[in-house]
Amino acid sequence: MELEDFTKKFADCFHQTSPDSIQAGTEFRKLEEWGSMMALIVIAMIDADFGKTISSDDLKNATTVSSLFEIVKNK
Repeated sequence: MELEDFTKKFADCFHQTSPDSIQAGTEFRKLEEWGSMMALIVIAMIDADFGKTISSDDLKNATTVSSLFEIVKNK
């Protein structure tokens, strides 16, 4: 699993936010489209695409896309 691939798949979860505006350093909770439904979509994407299960606490502990990647990578 590579950060670039993870960031692309993360960005692909969003429909109203331009994928180009989501980078590894993006603070995803500050995105206008972020909310509880988007959190569930991201959790499902991580499970489906990377075979990793994260909790809502894991998601709360991440601040940027790259910090979420590190949590997922270490699962």
